[in-house]
Amino acid sequence: MRIIPRLLLAALLAVPSLAQAGVNVNINLGAPALPLPLPPLPAPPRIFFNAPPLFLSPSSLGFYVGVDMPYDMVLLSGSYYLFQGNHWFRAGNYNGPWTATRYEQLPPQIRQYRIEKIRSYRDHEYRAYRDDRDHYRGRYYRPGRGDNERWHEEKDYRKEQKRWEKDEYRGGWRHGRGDD
Repeated sequence: MRIIPRLLLAALLAVPSLAQAGVNVNINLGAPALPLPLPPLPAPPRIFFNAPPLFLSPSSLGFYVGVDMPYDMVLLSGSYYLFQGNHWFRAGNYNGPWTATRYEQLPPQIRQYRIEKIRSYRDHEYRAYRDDRDHYRGRYYRPGRGDNERWHEEKDYRKEQKRWEKDEYRGGWRHGRGDD
């Protein structure tokens, strides 16, 4: 009779998954940690231009940057973005009113570049513009009347450029180019 329990014990020890034992102890004190609050947004700057500023569009960036001004200003799709005091601000007009904008809320086209890189492209483009203003071949913009029409034309131009690039990538010759 003693043989059966011994055989049963030997069988249990032979199967390792059944012979393993574990202990798990959890101790929770207090409530879960709350997320840290975001730092307060800075007060908006007060900037005023007597005349509309000039914006150039370096082809490497794909958006306009303000030149010949003491500010880091960007123009993208009719919205103005200002970098000042290590913070970004947004406005619908180059004279404001400005509202503080968190970095995460900036358009991806702006976020993909550090401010130092934007300045570098801006300065390079402005030198080209300043040195040969009469024969400057890049895109430029000075705000004024008819801005809505200008932005619609700009949007149509970008769409057409993407269409051409896609056709060239595919090897197609559309839009009146090549053999039809």
